[in-house]
This record gives sequence, C-alpha cells and structure tokens, in this order.
Amino acid sequence: MLTSFITHYRERVGVSDFYLGFHFTEHAPHSVRDELLSVCEELIGPPTLISQGPWHEEVHSQLRDHLRVRAGAGWHLIADSDEFHDYPVPVTDLIADAESVGSKVIGGLLFDRVAEDGAIRSWSVEEGLEKAYPLGGYLTPRLLGGNPGKIVAAHSSVRLALGSHRNLDASPINRPLVPVHHFKWREGVLPDLARRVSEHTTGAWHEVGPWIRNEAAKLLRHVEGRDGHIDVTDERLGFRPAAFGELPEGWDKDSEELLDEAMRLSEDEDWSRELVPGS
Repeated sequence: MLTSFITHYRERVGVSDFYLGFHFTEHAPHSVRDELLSVCEELIGPPTLISQGPWHEEVHSQLRDHLRVRAGAGWHLIADSDEFHDYPVPVTDLIADAESVGSKVIGGLLFDRVAEDGAIRSWSVEEGLEKAYPLGGYLTPRLLGGNPGKIVAAHSSVRLALGSHRNLDASPINRPLVPVHHFKWREGVLPDLARRVSEHTTGAWHEVGPWIRNEAAKLLRHVEGRDGHIDVTDERLGFRPAAFGELPEGWDKDSEELLDEAMRLSEDEDWSRELVPGS
C-alpha cells in the first residue's frame, strides 16, 4: 500500500517532497513495522516522524500538524495512506486559481472504493488497487454517517480540523471537488474497526466524541448479516464503475450536495470536536 501511495503521488500528481509520519499501536506486529520503514527508506528516505502508543483520536491531527511544520511555509498536499487524490486538472492550476480569489484551501470528497462484489478482500501488487476495487460510491456519508469532506491541499497558514475534514477558518470554493479515492475497505479493516470500538468504548484510546466508534460499529453491523460483504446494490450508496482520471458520473451534483450536508451537520455539533486537545 505504501509503495502504491508514493507511486501515485509521485507519478500522477507530481509530488517531489514527501513528509511521512508513521504511528504504531501496541497491536502492530514488529515485522509490519520493519517492512514499512524499509520500504519508506528505499523509496523516499527515512520517514519524517515515527510515533507509537495508543491511537487516541487527537493523535492523527497532532502528527499531521507536526509534519506541516516540518514541511515549512507554502502549500501542503494532505492525505492519509489510504487516500488517493485524483485531481481533474494539475494541482498547480488549482492552487493558482485559489490564490487568485484569496482562498487558501482546496477541497475534496471521499469516494469509497470497494470490490466488485463488496467483499472485504485482499489485493496484490500485480493486480493493483484499481482492478481489486473497481467500484466507487458514498459509503462513508450514506451508510456510516461520516463527514466525507476532505481538505486535500492547504496553505501552511490555515488550521485544519480533526481528520482534515474541513478548514477551521473558511470553506473550500473550488468546483468540482477533488475525488479522494478511499481504499480503506480492504482485508484487515474489520478487526481494526472492532478494535477501535473496543478501545474507545473502554477509554483505553481517548476520543473527542463518539463519532469514530459509532461509524466503525455501523460498518461492522452492516457486514455482519451479509457474510462480511458491503451491499454494493444499495442504491443509496451510489456504487458505480470507477477509475483514476475520470470524474465519477454525477460527481458535480453529488459531491456538492454531500459537502453541503456535512457542513450543516458540523455546524450543529459541539465545536470542541474540531479542536485538538493541547494544541
């Protein structure tokens, strides 16, 4: 996954400087840790940051903000390791357009990629992510009730909310929103989600609010009665064939409606969710 992530941003997006951070919980096997760090070293050099310990909700934002400081002044592309931005035009053009109207962020929206039959399956490098997960849809907002909005690029002067779901100072104005192909629904995600529910419920992992464990629990309940599969026939989720380099069918309308809905919901929530404790 790390190799595909770096290759995507280097070859498709044109990223030359990577600032990567790794966080390892107590559950992470040492063999996986060693392999990830070895691949990182081989492809781009040592990671910028390595941390370990409980996966408290605020850790993600703390790591991200540390990496942004290390990256220095200017524009930053921001992505989790399972998020692949698919810019409809060169990102430099989007930045220039944003600066021309005084905007300091570029917005995107999660486009969940899944297997053709909805199975939480594995994949191989030879097969590739695109072939393994050929369908795209709106699983995160429509099934899990999560915020699908993502800030995909931001100037160093702006603050981002938890999970980079929005900018705390202003909303992105670029249209269309950038599709963020979300390759989360792979083999291994179900035990990970179950662990999140358990650790957040017991308090072993801190949470700012119950949103993460609620979303995880919804996915687990959904697949429990479907032999571990996501229901790709559910019309609410909007699954359709997807590929890099092609705006999803109906993307302009769907993405704007979903972002507007997410913004309305966020305005109704406690703003403490959007701030990182201790920041």
